[in-house]
Amino acid sequence: MTFRETLVAMIGVALSYAFVTVLGQIVPNAIVSFFREAGGAIMLAAVLAFAFTWYLKARPHGRPEKYSIVTFDILGEQVTLDGLRTEFRNHDVAWSFMKQYKQDYPAHNFAMVADMPNSTKRTIFRYI
Repeated sequence: MTFRETLVAMIGVALSYAFVTVLGQIVPNAIVSFFREAGGAIMLAAVLAFAFTWYLKARPHGRPEKYSIVTFDILGEQVTLDGLRTEFRNHDVAWSFMKQYKQDYPAHNFAMVADMPNSTKRTIFRYI
């Protein structure tokens, strides 16, 4: 074997080793790591999409313009107590009055209700 044939054989072995290394290790590792990260990104996107749709579904779409407080006695019958403010324009104010009424009248239960635009019945927001 001549020097030239030996050199060509060595170059061929080196190139085939590089070719096998690139196609056998580097490319598959790059593809696997890409799909592993892409899978994580797809899972994160699915979780965020689920959370966003849940948030849209869970929040009230039409906020009521006014809230009312309904009073119930021990038996669960709806009663009217004289001197109590029952109509409110703000949820927080109605809730504050309900808590105060519960302290003043512990034998009664109170419900904060409102007429929702998409419902025929009154919706109870809070009950104590």
